[in-house]
Amino acid sequence: MRLLALFLAFGLGLGAQERFLDAPRPAHDGPRLVVFNPTVWNLRCLAALRERGILEVPGLTVIGVYGVRQKEDFEASRRFAAEPGHGWIRFHAVTAPLAEAELYARNACTPDFEAVASRSDGVVFFGGPDIPAALLHQKTNFLSEVDDPHRNRLELSAIFHLLGGTQDPRATPLLASRPAFPVLGICLGFQSLNVGTGGTLAQDIWTGVYGAASVEDAIALGPEQWHSNPYRRLFPQEKLMSFTFHTLQLGEGRFLKGAGFGPGDHPRVLSAHHQAVTQVAEGWRVLATSRDGRLVEAMEHRRFPNVLGVQFHPEHLHLWETGPGYRQRPEDVPGSCGANLAGTPRSLEFHKAVWAWLGKALRER
Repeated sequence: MRLLALFLAFGLGLGAQERFLDAPRPAHDGPRLVVFNPTVWNLRCLAALRERGILEVPGLTVIGVYGVRQKEDFEASRRFAAEPGHGWIRFHAVTAPLAEAELYARNACTPDFEAVASRSDGVVFFGGPDIPAALLHQKTNFLSEVDDPHRNRLELSAIFHLLGGTQDPRATPLLASRPAFPVLGICLGFQSLNVGTGGTLAQDIWTGVYGAASVEDAIALGPEQWHSNPYRRLFPQEKLMSFTFHTLQLGEGRFLKGAGFGPGDHPRVLSAHHQAVTQVAEGWRVLATSRDGRLVEAMEHRRFPNVLGVQFHPEHLHLWETGPGYRQRPEDVPGSCGANLAGTPRSLEFHKAVWAWLGKALRER
């Protein structure tokens, strides 16, 4: 299978640098972090985290993994990686095809997933558009925004390979041999962790969870129930921010205890999504919900101690900006994300705690 992958890679015009995980790992290699869907935006977010010392891992190599059939053109990502100071970025292109019926079984991409588990030290699944309803065993809601099914298939299959799932309880997860291996899922990545291990999603929060029949009904729910900015739908010409802010109801768990947070804390988070976890897959512990308890906002894996999913966006570049530039409503005075979070104690620290946790896990690989 490895020789076939190499043959396909060169047949598609990919250089050796595009199959980074095929090479044997040097004995004294530094920490490696795989990020699926390495768009320029995602790489910029990681660069900002590194530059600000928020993700502090000396000698870190980031390996962007993507499927050659994905919608995104990663040529721009390669140009970004070629810029001065970005020599820590590498790429691994998955060339094998992946059919929907093969996601939760050994398939042509399995050797790539095995390489991720054996030749890296952690994985991040970033945010993005909706998972196709067919992969949720549902009919497609008119509000679903399916953009790149090839990406969804690749990431869901990778998650099943890494963690296992109820789709085939007999399958041995790759992390069984590396139980401390860290995995982080953000927004879509969080939802994919749940779906990839056997859970379900609501295709639209406002209509499916809160029963809102219009944007005006959603606005009337109040900011704690928005999860994305409803005003952007009413005033597209105003260039309003797509994200919103709301507070969390924290529970208990390993991540929260290690970060120094508990049920008495209600950090404000940056959020931009309209789908949500409904049935939590087996093997997960819920760490946080929305303040009304109706939406799952964070969870951790019970078997694998360094697997974490968060519905909010701790990686977003705007978190660290202090200058005014963002409005939620047309009448708002432009403000900054930092100022918004500063109004609720320890909110920015909560976002940073996600990266402190990941950094510690990578350093202790």
